[in-house]
Amino acid sequence: MAEALKNSLEDENTVSFAFRQLRDVIGSQEQVIHRLKSSMAIQEEKFVSKEEYEAVVKKLEEEKAAHAQTKGLLAKETEKLQFALGEVEVLSKQLEREKQAFEKALSSVKNKVLTESTKKDKLITKCNEIESHIIKQEDILNGKENEIKELQNVISHQKQIFRHQISDFRIQKQQENYMAQVLDRKQKKAGGLLSTRGFKGLGDK
Repeated sequence: MAEALKNSLEDENTVSFAFRQLRDVIGSQEQVIHRLKSSMAIQEEKFVSKEEYEAVVKKLEEEKAAHAQTKGLLAKETEKLQFALGEVEVLSKQLEREKQAFEKALSSVKNKVLTESTKKDKLITKCNEIESHIIKQEDILNGKENEIKELQNVISHQKQIFRHQISDFRIQKQQENYMAQVLDRKQKKAGGLLSTRGFKGLGDK
């Protein structure tokens, strides 16, 4: 499209240059014709010879013929110029339509990119919020785990203390049982001795 418009503009410039040249030639020819007419009038006033008059007339006819030919060329070049101008106008309108279509498509793409960019920013913000929430939850869980470990340590310590207490209680119980058995044996032994002495006293009487 741009190449066609460029070529059309170059053709237009060429035709315009030729048009100006032809216009200048026509102007020069008209000046020559004017001078020849003036020369013929002067010659007639001076009663020039027939040969000179005919030569001047012949020259005038040749100039008229050349002038007519130049006018014909000018008409053709003018027609070419009008045609070229018409093509330039058509191509310019087509270029303008394509430009508007391109700008519309570009605007649509820009809007789409803006929309997608906004969506992306929202997703990034959402992901950051979720990540921050996860980090907070992990901190809370780590705190809970530390509390659980501390409680486990306390429970383990209490278990050890309880085991020691049970062990001490068993030992004490065993000691108490042992002491009770010893006392019981002593009491039985003492009771036996008393009984024996009582029987001996009755026999002596």
